[in-house]
Amino acid sequence: MSFGQGGPSWGPGGNQTPDWAALAEASAARSRRKKWLLIGGGALATAAVAAIVATAVISTNNSGSTGTGKNASQLPGPADLPTDSAEPEPSFSTVAPPPPPDPKDYISDVKKDRAPLTVDSFYPGRKLTMGDRVYAKGATHRTTNCASTTQGALGSILANNGCDQVIRATYSRAGVAVTVGVAVFETEAQAKKAAQQASGGLASLSGSGVPTFCRGGSVCRRTANSYGRYAYFTVGGFTSGKNVTTADKNVYAVGDDLTNFTFRQIRHRGEVQASAAATAPTG
Repeated sequence: MSFGQGGPSWGPGGNQTPDWAALAEASAARSRRKKWLLIGGGALATAAVAAIVATAVISTNNSGSTGTGKNASQLPGPADLPTDSAEPEPSFSTVAPPPPPDPKDYISDVKKDRAPLTVDSFYPGRKLTMGDRVYAKGATHRTTNCASTTQGALGSILANNGCDQVIRATYSRAGVAVTVGVAVFETEAQAKKAAQQASGGLASLSGSGVPTFCRGGSVCRRTANSYGRYAYFTVGGFTSGKNVTTADKNVYAVGDDLTNFTFRQIRHRGEVQASAAATAPTG
């Protein structure tokens, strides 16, 4: 005996057999309904959260508040912002400041170069240090008789160009001695001409521990230079009387050190006077 479609069937021995196909179809239908219910619920929850956030944003924008509660700050509207300041605007001068004085101007003309002229203003102390070389200071001398400090034709050259005075100092080291002399003129042109015309040379200055040198026909090294209204000369050689040759680099080194030092002293003289003029009160 059998039933219609979808009903139970009877197996051998009279036992009822379940309709497995129908049961499987029913289970699948229930699973599909549960899945759609879950998807629908999630969508509704997302929409609800978005609505809450949108409501909060709209509420904040409408109220103009950056927070909630009594301490929330209120942003000013455009009409409340300040427009013009009562403080005056800064002003700047269109006139450029004058250039600083040129130090060389103060050592090129006697009318501006008013600092004292002494031995110590050019050659201070008891020794001279140039790098790792130390020179002992010997005799010094200052005179207005410019020609008396020279040998050969240099005396007349200094006199003809209007030399006012000559300051000399001698330095020695390791058997080498050099006398340096500064001849002072009224103008830069006079000093420059004297240095260019230089012939003969400066007379060496002995004493204070330095024996006579570069006298009696011995060959020595001589130099002549000028800067501003000053011409400066050197004469250097061996205290033993030995003749100087181009191979005697130690003699050249001492002479070059004293030449460089003298130039620095003259330039420093101009710098000091220019600085004083720049800071002096006007009016």
